[in-house]
Amino acid sequence: MKASTERLVEKLRTAPRLRVLFVCLGNICRSPAAEGVMRAVADAGCDASRWEIDSAGTGDWHVGDLPDKRMRIHARRRGLELIHRCRQVRVADFDDFDIIVGMDESNLRNLHALAPTFEAGAKIVGMAEFVGKAMRYDYIPDPYYEGAEGFELVLDLLDDGCRNLYRLLGGC
Repeated sequence: MKASTERLVEKLRTAPRLRVLFVCLGNICRSPAAEGVMRAVADAGCDASRWEIDSAGTGDWHVGDLPDKRMRIHARRRGLELIHRCRQVRVADFDDFDIIVGMDESNLRNLHALAPTFEAGAKIVGMAEFVGKAMRYDYIPDPYYEGAEGFELVLDLLDDGCRNLYRLLGGC
């Protein structure tokens, strides 16, 4: 984990409320899946009311749509219902959320370009920083152009990453 991420996590660990925003390109695969996984992890913990979880995309192509049908099917097989309506990241999100988690380098660059201040930019972290499983990526791959195995891989990585993020932020 990067030193800047460690400092942010340490700062948030004792916060009474945690507001987390997951971000990918279109908000139809990775970020709504991360939102769903994190909700399930928080709901299974002892402090679900402490968490506010949302997702958004850096692009606006799918605003108002449900997540990709294939991701919803694979998530449902794991007991997750992805009912989020896609939205685009807004500058106000930097005030509304404590930590903004991007899925890949492109998302992180776009988020940093949108961040209104240095302090706002310090809230941006990469999801792969929380994945403890050995993987061949340094980011969460986009399953959009992949088959079933791509969606399953992403859900596996997000499950591991969200559990670690929850634990690191003081979840029980």
